[in-house]
Amino acid sequence: MSKHTALITGANGGIGQVLCSSFQKAGWKVIATDKDNTNATTAYIYISIELKKLCRDSDYHDEKIRQVQAELGNSGLDALLNNAATQILAPVEQLTSDDWHTTMDTNLIAPFLLSQSLLPDLQKVKGSIINIASIHALLTKPNFAAYATSKAALIGLTRSLAVELGDRIQVNAICPAAIVTPMLKQGFENNPLGLEQLAEFHPSGCIGTPEEVAQAALYLAEANASFLNGAIIGLDGGIASRLHDPD
Repeated sequence: MSKHTALITGANGGIGQVLCSSFQKAGWKVIATDKDNTNATTAYIYISIELKKLCRDSDYHDEKIRQVQAELGNSGLDALLNNAATQILAPVEQLTSDDWHTTMDTNLIAPFLLSQSLLPDLQKVKGSIINIASIHALLTKPNFAAYATSKAALIGLTRSLAVELGDRIQVNAICPAAIVTPMLKQGFENNPLGLEQLAEFHPSGCIGTPEEVAQAALYLAEANASFLNGAIIGLDGGIASRLHDPD
């Protein structure tokens, strides 16, 4: 019988799938959520949750929280991994208000609402909230205004929750840089040289893997370290420390 339970959002994505499988292999009971059950397996429990609707429809929100809590029973929630995200890329001139609302709902407000609603279950076992943020919270590039802003806000939320709830639960964030996911590979499908150059930009000489994100998340979830709270962990191959001035 699993000793710990994790709720992982964005379970169908490249990182989400590996988070779910890694926690399950580590002996955790996994409650996986996404918009549909495309990648659901019998290895973990799947609950379909549309995060945008969760933010805008109170009845839907309450129904989904009840579903999660029914699976938890009286055991409490050991880890909430706010991994789901949407990335709408466009020049500033083309971003619409709907683009902003969709981005902030998924990347910021849903993590807050889940944290707020499941706080009693987290407190029961002095659990952990792990927000999967992004290097774009600190360093970004053109066309990422909505995404970068939402991830910067998620970092602010992480710190705020850690300050307010730090004696009850742990709240930390991971900020990955480039991670080898199917989406990243697809973006470089016709530009293999560009993918090689992307790896070379990182002082590590390589791009990160979803498994490395999962390892960091597992450490945060399993470490018996109450003092590790409000931390923003850069998983970036050193690129956040590197200047790209001309030689």
